[in-house]
Amino acid sequence: MTPRCEHTALNFSVSAAAQKVGYSRATLQQRVSATIATVLRKRKVVPDNSFPAPLVLPGDDLFLDPGHPAQGLRSWLREEDRNEVTPQRNVIYVAAPPAVDTDFEFLHSWTEPQNNEARAATIPIPCTQDVMEYLAAFYHGLPVRSLPSKLCFAPWDSPTKKPSKSKATIPRYIAINSETESVRIRTRRSKDGIYTAQLNLDDLLDAAISILPDDAYALLLIVHHDLYESADDEFVCGRAYGGSRVAVISSARYHPILDGTHNVERQHAWPASHCAAYMDACCKASDDAPNRPKKRAKLHASDVDASSSSLLRNDIQSPMHAALNAHISLSESLVSSTSGSTLLWLTRLCRTASHELGHCFGMDHCVYYACSMQGSASLVEDARQPPYLCPVDLAKLLYAVTRHIHDDTAIATGIDESTLGAASEARYRALLSFCDARAKGHLFAAYGAWIRARLAQDFPPPL
Repeated sequence: MTPRCEHTALNFSVSAAAQKVGYSRATLQQRVSATIATVLRKRKVVPDNSFPAPLVLPGDDLFLDPGHPAQGLRSWLREEDRNEVTPQRNVIYVAAPPAVDTDFEFLHSWTEPQNNEARAATIPIPCTQDVMEYLAAFYHGLPVRSLPSKLCFAPWDSPTKKPSKSKATIPRYIAINSETESVRIRTRRSKDGIYTAQLNLDDLLDAAISILPDDAYALLLIVHHDLYESADDEFVCGRAYGGSRVAVISSARYHPILDGTHNVERQHAWPASHCAAYMDACCKASDDAPNRPKKRAKLHASDVDASSSSLLRNDIQSPMHAALNAHISLSESLVSSTSGSTLLWLTRLCRTASHELGHCFGMDHCVYYACSMQGSASLVEDARQPPYLCPVDLAKLLYAVTRHIHDDTAIATGIDESTLGAASEARYRALLSFCDARAKGHLFAAYGAWIRARLAQDFPPPL
């Protein structure tokens, strides 16, 4: 069992490993500039204890690609391939996991982790409606609806005899059927054997494009099957074709029962991923074992750098400290319960769903802050990333959602700050309501505490 960490201090800077790979974070002035539409506008500086730097730990996406270009608000506004939200095209549709044809029942077995099937079956899969409610809060101001067309997995070929129900049988293709057409989906046997078989992500994205409603701004398709994209992939969890306004995500690899298999850290999931001792230990483990499987370094209070944040309980008003207090206040046994495991699973789906849909809004991967729109190189990194949008990407979202109710001349100088402020507050309050209703989940409890502290900072009650 992993020793319990007290998370004595948080580190709001990048890790010590960032400099070694050449990652150079944008300056404070550049980060502030990236949140404004014109150079004439001014925006207040946000504190690091609300929006820390990206971790850039060994193996993270920015560690592997430290030169990824930044996309500020003005760059986003100039993006030619970005789709505008309009009154005629403003609905976010969510397609629930497709049903399975009665002659194809064995396909259900492909959603079950191998060797853990009995225990896995005791953890209910998160409800699509919960994901939709989260997206309605995250993309507050836009309607989120179920896709009217029902989808179904079925045989692609029409054999003269019924397909075998053996789990060993892997048809080369299956079909995803809608009310109007049938799209061929490639399959393959899982490379690592964790699931029996996988579906091709590109084919599912093509299917999503074919069923995109006329009034859709974007469509998200959720599947419970494991996915692959290229021949070299072991698996993928999701992808968006941003310009085509479609995204597909899979719940398969986010199954809590697989956390040990994928070395996913629960104790140091966000917000505890910013624990100074943990960040230091990750860097030391990488330095000590660069050419062999990494062992987790021991956590010591003495590892905390002097430049780290103040002690946890001395700065409880900070959003990040409030989030951490909420995270550690919940019993570790709670997440291991059936309901707790489902909530943990739901948090991962919600974060990935909001991220992939962000690409449909034209948002690139974030390099400015720890942010929901960061790129992710692994399931380990996924768990370390926050659910919130940083100031840069929040500015993009607020512009996208509010612009279609203003005339074009207003956009030339930027939308009125009071309009953006009201939209931001309403969005935060919608997310807080969602999190409070699911506060037995560690991430939702932490996110709710973070939002409360942010609201107190930006929208204090009148005296």
